[in-house]
Amino acid sequence: MRLKDEITEAIKMAMKSKDKIRLETVRSIKKALLEKEVSVRPSGQTELTEAQEMEVLVQQAKQRRDSIEQYQQAGRQDLADQETLELTIIEEYLPQQLSDSEIEQQIDQIITQVGATSSKDLGKVMGPAMQQLKGKADGKKVQELVKARLAS
Repeated sequence: MRLKDEITEAIKMAMKSKDKIRLETVRSIKKALLEKEVSVRPSGQTELTEAQEMEVLVQQAKQRRDSIEQYQQAGRQDLADQETLELTIIEEYLPQQLSDSEIEQQIDQIITQVGATSSKDLGKVMGPAMQQLKGKADGKKVQELVKARLAS
């Protein structure tokens, strides 16, 4: 089932169950997917690819994580809790997130492939790492782990 259809079904289910937070969250995902679809139409593309759909979901999750961080810094735990609930719902549509050890394993392989030896080679490693781990790991976490690996 395509993500767009899955989201439409989720909206119906949330409406029936009167789950306000889930309804708002899946509607925001659908809105983001539609906006992305409209933005790619000039290039002749009529539907989003799975990679583009994943990109939208990753972006939505990243926005929620950033909001959670900002709300916690501002002392607004109530808003941070709402964003956390929304993030949990978005993560249901993302692939299973990798553990730190799995991420480190893949980073080690990439470092070996590109021949990175120091922190100056961060860019050489981050490009392939983010391409390989897109949707499977948070970008900030990947960057921290790459920096740690190249520093040692």
